[in-house]
Amino acid sequence: MSSQPVVVIDDDPVTVQIIADALHQQGNIDVYSFTRSKLAREFLLKQSDASVALIISDQCMPDYDGISILTLWRKKGMLTPFLLLTADATRQTVIKARQQGVTQFIAKPFKTTELISKVRYLLT
Repeated sequence: MSSQPVVVIDDDPVTVQIIADALHQQGNIDVYSFTRSKLAREFLLKQSDASVALIISDQCMPDYDGISILTLWRKKGMLTPFLLLTADATRQTVIKARQQGVTQFIAKPFKTTELISKVRYLLT
């Protein structure tokens, strides 16, 4: 079975490490992690649906928020599942994310088991 590339974007290095560790334990997942949304955006501009199986992004970050990353990805015509992490799931944020094609949400703080469950679902 080939590995599935997952991009993780969060400005909190601890959160990125927790997610990366949890994903590595699942096997067959290659994690590309970013703590700077600007670098993640540059990376994604060079990618395709075939090169990314899932994007997990925080909403509130310096430079580019999660919805900006999602919008960029969708404007490229990419349909890759997008899991948005947010500590502030306001109605406005949810509506905007849905309009841009978010696949799933997860509220912070999250349980690793909940994250893995959603990741498994999105990667199948």
